[in-house]
Amino acid sequence: MRPGSAGANGQLLPVALSRPGVKQAIYAALVELGADPGDLLAELKLDPGLFDGGTRVPYADLNRLITLGADRTNCPHLGLLIGQRASLGSLRQLGVLMRHSETVGDALRALVLHVGVQNWGAVVGLGIDCDIAVLSYAPYGPEADWAAIHSERALATMANVLRALCRADWALQEVLLPRSKPRDASPYDRFFQAPVRFDQEVAALVFSAKLMEQRVAGAKPVVCRMAEGRIRRLEAEQASNLTDELRQYLRIQVTRQRCKAERVARLRLVDRRTLSRRLRAEGTTFRQLANEAKFRVAKQLLADTTMSVTQISEVLGFSELAAFTHAFRRWSGTTPSGWRRENKPADTVQPMNARNATERPNPSFRARYLRGPIFFCHLPASIDPA
Repeated sequence: MRPGSAGANGQLLPVALSRPGVKQAIYAALVELGADPGDLLAELKLDPGLFDGGTRVPYADLNRLITLGADRTNCPHLGLLIGQRASLGSLRQLGVLMRHSETVGDALRALVLHVGVQNWGAVVGLGIDCDIAVLSYAPYGPEADWAAIHSERALATMANVLRALCRADWALQEVLLPRSKPRDASPYDRFFQAPVRFDQEVAALVFSAKLMEQRVAGAKPVVCRMAEGRIRRLEAEQASNLTDELRQYLRIQVTRQRCKAERVARLRLVDRRTLSRRLRAEGTTFRQLANEAKFRVAKQLLADTTMSVTQISEVLGFSELAAFTHAFRRWSGTTPSGWRRENKPADTVQPMNARNATERPNPSFRARYLRGPIFFCHLPASIDPA
């Protein structure tokens, strides 16, 4: 099992909990593949009643279960199978709000703003660059150590949501996955019905920006307002702090090389001194949180993709490979290559820098889609200056 719940500064992170529908989908997918969920729970020493009732379960436990299930059933795309069982209705009140939003763009912005009521521990981003829209998903808590499984499951669900909101003639342009390409990628091609790029730095669905203006058929404004009111009441009941909210913001920005306190100030999220004072009161600093975000993404890309260490260094905005190696050693006690050897699954292909030099890597997500200035993500209200 990979190192899991500590950040780059050694602090323990909150435990992310799944919604009940996720574990039901896991159970159904495992049974369909011929596995006994009870046997898997026993092997992992998890609660035999994990699938009972409507209680939430730590994502770390579910991700361990999915990982073992994928191995025992010889189904590396188990996360995809679980995600494609979800629908707009699976999102409960958030699904109602999206279904009755005026346009697809309004629905997706609602998803970005309110994803926390449905799925604590991950952040959704919506980027627009000219005629391209990008809907991304990134776990930022302890479950980020299983980001490949977590992300492909989420992208499958978001693809189903988009299909429910749009006309029949709509299609994805591209799908980006932060995992190495499996030996058989046909299940991904069949489900997404679009080119699927593996070994990417983020998980994202790419589609025409024109879709954002499309009206949602049958949307009822009254139902939309009622659902939004219920969601805001749920959000008011949730415990939150500045540290966790900045983790969300930084997770979206870390691969865009914008993890700087000065930028936060320029965006008017918070005054720099106020930010520092409030974070100190919570036992951390902006630099610690930024390093934590970089460390988590670095570990995920080293373990789940075949990107070279040099490419990962560039993705995270380091000026040179030596600087990345020095930082990673400070965070983990070992080098990026050493950490990869100890933590990368044995059945994955070699990293890109060890493969045939004639093989060209996929263009990076940032270079192709995020050069433009517009990238909408949740900027929590409590970050405002106090």
